[in-house]
Amino acid sequence: MTKISETGKASGKHPKPLASQKLVAFVATLDLDRAKHFYCDTLGLELISEDNFAVAVNAAGTMLRITKVHALAPENYTVLGWQVADITQTADLLQNAGVQLQRYPGMQQDERGIWNAPSGARVAWFKDPDGNTLSITQF
Repeated sequence: MTKISETGKASGKHPKPLASQKLVAFVATLDLDRAKHFYCDTLGLELISEDNFAVAVNAAGTMLRITKVHALAPENYTVLGWQVADITQTADLLQNAGVQLQRYPGMQQDERGIWNAPSGARVAWFKDPDGNTLSITQF
């Protein structure tokens, strides 16, 4: 396995063309206006740009492009997640903004819907208006 230095450069013979490049994340929507309202107004992400194809927002330095699609079948797994410093406070803020945290049968979730993973991480899930599963995690 090639080791990555603190500068993000690979030590070894193989070039790593994307190791130091910024990531752009994508999520699909059927309705750009509804998605813009949710991601900007409800979640508080800063609008970068918008056109007929996508709404781009700033997610703490990562560009998230919310892309208009004609058909969408949301997955049953998390497609976007945020690492948070205080999951209890973040969960309360989300719920106060009208976001419902998801509950899953067989999982030991607290009264807010936060699950304590065996690793010690605490995780909660919620859906965007298109049914995409999003999460918050405190490590």
